Amino acid sequence: MQTSISSEPAIVAVPAKAARLGAAGYVGVAILVFWLLIAIAGRLVAPYDPTEFVSDEGFLAPSLQFLLGTDYLGRDLFSRLLVGTQLTLVMALIATMIASSVGTFLGVFAAVAGGWVDMALSRVNDAFLSFPTTILGLVIIAALGSHIPVLVITTGLIYSTSVFRVSRALAMDQAQLDYVVVAKARGEGRWWIIAHEVLPNIFAPLLVDFGMRLTFAILFLSALSFLGLGVQPPLADWGTLVRENMTGLTSGVFTPIFPAMAIASFAIGLNLIVDDLATRSGQHIVGKLI
Repeated sequence: MQTSISSEPAIVAVPAKAARLGAAGYVGVAILVFWLLIAIAGRLVAPYDPTEFVSDEGFLAPSLQFLLGTDYLGRDLFSRLLVGTQLTLVMALIATMIASSVGTFLGVFAAVAGGWVDMALSRVNDAFLSFPTTILGLVIIAALGSHIPVLVITTGLIYSTSVFRVSRALAMDQAQLDYVVVAKARGEGRWWIIAHEVLPNIFAPLLVDFGMRLTFAILFLSALSFLGLGVQPPLADWGTLVRENMTGLTSGVFTPIFPAMAIASFAIGLNLIVDDLATRSGQHIVGKLI
């Protein structure tokens, strides 16, 4: 099996079995459910319009009127955080779906096809993996603009290279097993083997990878917004809220801490679920390739 140079974790496939979450997993579920409810109902329960200037003074302290205080322009931070949660999670989810779909399709196809097809796809994928993720994203977005579709598609395509590596490795293991060899011997087509033999047996580790990739997408999109190349005003995601209010820290105001805590808590919650599910189902993260 060919090894690509990457900092992404590798996943080893073993026979899938039913997995039950432990205490850490349920804590992660509780955190994720909380943020998902915020994303669904946030716009409905927001006490103010997130673009409305509710105070003539910026960086007001939290109070009964403004639960998280106001931002640097006097807008209600609680309302902006509620609405920003929806934008953040929707963008990250769509980007992760793009990454998983493209990467899994190409990776499994390369593994099953083998030969020059596998060689060509793997070399192209290695070329893209050699670029630092953040720098590649900054170059693309600086050229095409910070539009939400550009942000989402760029994030999805960038992380599809890592999904390709993982899915190809998993499919290569499956392609050598007896039931796949037998399917080829009885004349089954390549697409039938992919759909009926390979994909069902690597679904569990790919689901684990999807969870990790969602975390990476949120952090990447937030980093772009923090650098000023992500979501643009008056819209705001978690990264934008941190960047907009960074000046408050010099005055002893902790306004940017709240969106930063949102990013951290969601990532922690998702990682708790992924790690617990991976361990209990036998899908172990065996390390990082150097």
